[in-house]
Amino acid sequence: MVENPKLKRKAKGARPYFFDDPAIDKLLAMLMGLAGEVSVLRDRLDTVERLAEQNKLFTRSEVENYQPDEDALRERAARRAVFLSEVTRIIEAELEGMQDEDDAPYTQALELVNREP
Repeated sequence: MVENPKLKRKAKGARPYFFDDPAIDKLLAMLMGLAGEVSVLRDRLDTVERLAEQNKLFTRSEVENYQPDEDALRERAARRAVFLSEVTRIIEAELEGMQDEDDAPYTQALELVNREP
């Protein structure tokens, strides 16, 4: 089983726009990505709860009262970072594009300053 699979960062072709304001399209894409993640998570959690109940492994009360240790907290933080990156990838892609455009004048200025007289 693959842990934390990486999805492709960018789809091929131009992104379709459905609303007059592109920001609404971006928000919709983020919301749909989040909805997909939550749906998968709920299905997996349902499976775990059914298997646990069937095999008498633990109760819901034990789940509610669980206190994670430091390793679990670190793993959760890492997983959360990947999750949020996936949800906000449309904004990150746009910011990366803006950064690439903005780097050119900065790089040119550095070259001018660092030239030998």
